[in-house]
Amino acid sequence: MPLKYSGNIRELCYPFIYEESALCDYEILTDELCTLVGCAITELESDPENRFFDILEFLNELQPKMFHLNGSIRGKGSIHEEDIQRLDAWFDRFEEEIGGRIQSFVLPRGPRSVQLIHSCRSLCKKVVRCLVKIDAEGREVPDVLHRYGNMLCNLLFRVTVVINGRLGITEPEYVSPNYPQRPPKKKRS
Repeated sequence: MPLKYSGNIRELCYPFIYEESALCDYEILTDELCTLVGCAITELESDPENRFFDILEFLNELQPKMFHLNGSIRGKGSIHEEDIQRLDAWFDRFEEEIGGRIQSFVLPRGPRSVQLIHSCRSLCKKVVRCLVKIDAEGREVPDVLHRYGNMLCNLLFRVTVVINGRLGITEPEYVSPNYPQRPPKKKRS
């Protein structure tokens, strides 16, 4: 017999918690993502040197978008092409600061703020995977949502590299024994 709502509102944490589809899982993941972005903001705000003012601007702009992601399948859709373009602009800004420092996989290292942002990055992957499942269940998933989630994941990685760079932290390279190693790039003469 499937679990169901008891009828006591105090025993219901979310209106759709008993759904069998992945849609509720998606909404819970985006809720968690919003919370972790808020934690990262709080951590970075405590920097006495104010080295992360631009990252705080980005994260403060980003946090409500996580709730927009949340309701963009069941609701009217609040993530748009302009939101992807905005991520793209932030991507370029942070990529420029990185300046090619990261050429391979690295182990996630850094202070609590970086680890929180890495957790957000990882959650973005779960959000995109959930969208894949929702699509496989036959529910229409707006194309912009998975594109936004994928780009956000990649952008958040860059944010961690920028924070670590400003703090003088270098992430250790990760070399996997599971995949063939690429030969080093030859320098042009």
